[in-house]
Amino acid sequence: MACEPIRPKVGLLALTLDFYETTAPTLRTEREDWVRRDVLPALEPLADVSFPGALFRRQDVDARVAEFEAEGVDALLVMLLSYAPSQIALPALKRTRLPIIVWNTQELWAVDETYDGPKLSANHGVHGTQDLCNVLLRGGVPFHYVTSHVRDADATAGLADFFVVAASVARLRCARLGLLGYPFPGMGDFALDTTNMAATLGCEWLVLPIDDYIARAAAADPADVAALVGEYQQSYAVAEDVTPADLEATARVELAVRGMVADHGLAAMTYQFLAFGDDERTPTLPFVAASRLLADGIGFGGEGDLIGAAGSTFLNWLCPPASFSEIFTTDFGGNSLLMSHMGEANVAMARADRKVPLVARPKPIVPTQERQLALVSSFEPGPATLCALTLGPGGRWRFVASAMTVADFGPLPSLSSPHFKLVPSGDVRDFLTAYATAGGPHHNAVCFGDARARLQIAARLLDADYCEV
Repeated sequence: MACEPIRPKVGLLALTLDFYETTAPTLRTEREDWVRRDVLPALEPLADVSFPGALFRRQDVDARVAEFEAEGVDALLVMLLSYAPSQIALPALKRTRLPIIVWNTQELWAVDETYDGPKLSANHGVHGTQDLCNVLLRGGVPFHYVTSHVRDADATAGLADFFVVAASVARLRCARLGLLGYPFPGMGDFALDTTNMAATLGCEWLVLPIDDYIARAAAADPADVAALVGEYQQSYAVAEDVTPADLEATARVELAVRGMVADHGLAAMTYQFLAFGDDERTPTLPFVAASRLLADGIGFGGEGDLIGAAGSTFLNWLCPPASFSEIFTTDFGGNSLLMSHMGEANVAMARADRKVPLVARPKPIVPTQERQLALVSSFEPGPATLCALTLGPGGRWRFVASAMTVADFGPLPSLSSPHFKLVPSGDVRDFLTAYATAGGPHHNAVCFGDARARLQIAARLLDADYCEV
């Protein structure tokens, strides 16, 4: 199981000045050579960059942006290779829906006694970016701006964040979410208008019948079932009381869910456990399947939560790996939060110093033919980010985010569900009060590292609110 990081596609829109075509006829070629020699190699680790050459006429800019759109790039990287007047680019940048980032950079490192006319001509794009950004702001065109030199230690960090976010937003715009069953009755914080979701985030959704889940599990290839059971036994610490029948049922429903994900092209899914109990033919619940699919980059939301499913997969694209989760209990004594859910957590985030226990829940949540197994993952300690995608006032999308630390805790032998502790940067009381005040829902997502910068960019690109607590 592996979740591959997103490889963004970027169109490099490089601008120069028409006046220089006659007064400095070699300047554009020299600046293009610099881009190919120094800039593109610096960008190669971040993205696949398309750079056909520099432009200095409005009609050429119009055509180039249209070409980038047709190529399906995720973002436009605008560079001023010399000064260029803003109005040659404004119309195309006003029309496009591609995210725009302006990189203020140049070849020259230092201005010293050797600075002369040719160096001035080759290194005066900065005021061109100011001209351009002024008209973009006046024209209501969103943009991101980064200043750095290729020789800076973190020269491309801001670019990398933007490229990944832009690619993630593009993926979200066409994401398909699957709802297995129906939403949990009465849970209001993830209630939504799916037409609004399609019109804003771009996600589409479809209902997955429980009948199909049961039929796929029954029809699973015996060889595939046996292979998956062998993988369970090899990869996890299978509890002594777990029977071959338990493992086979768990493998069958994992194959069923994986088939549904593949056949419908799902980026994320959610299910409602009550719906499984409505049909006495249900072999078992897909807790293990959801945990392993999260490790493969397929998002998840509990209880029929389409927003939580979209939020977990989006965070996984921004800063993999990520997991669906929920704040279950406040640890006042340890100034932390006990995170858990019935049986779903990204098993790829489990601590590396031991095998993940594979256990049977002592009591079934709903009636099923076989017992219900779960992977009791406790996450690797270290820095993390908690983020919840939700709807706020006026129906606006909102990210509620916070820097956290995964504590060195668990797994507890007394628990049969995944669990871990998060420690906020301040007092847990203040965090929980701020989270609730910001509209933080009871479902959320967690990733390793600090994803806050990327989440702030994502909020701007999605025209959403960003609330840091």
